[in-house]
Amino acid sequence: MMHKYLITFLLSTLLLIGCNANSPNGDYDQETISKAKESAKSYIENNYEGIHSIELEEPYQAPMGSMTVDGTVNGEIGFSISLNKDFTISRIGKDEGFPEEKEECKEKTCDY
Repeated sequence: MMHKYLITFLLSTLLLIGCNANSPNGDYDQETISKAKESAKSYIENNYEGIHSIELEEPYQAPMGSMTVDGTVNGEIGFSISLNKDFTISRIGKDEGFPEEKEECKEKTCDY
């Protein structure tokens, strides 16, 4: 009976350690954080109309492994940007009310 509890405890401990090994905190160095924030900010400024301010949070590793930066534009409207390894934008998730894309950026992404 004691072996059953010991095995359960050991398996639970291993699972918890394994889950924390790929923690979404990312532990990115300052240069990587700077490049990610710069790319996210430039993308929004160059592809959307009416951007007055951009606030960015610290990048983190999303569950699927991509670097992600969350933030707000114009003081209240949220977004989430996923970046590729080369700091290009993979996707953007926008809250309701997010500014419209610039006309010239609707067919293809504008340079950022």
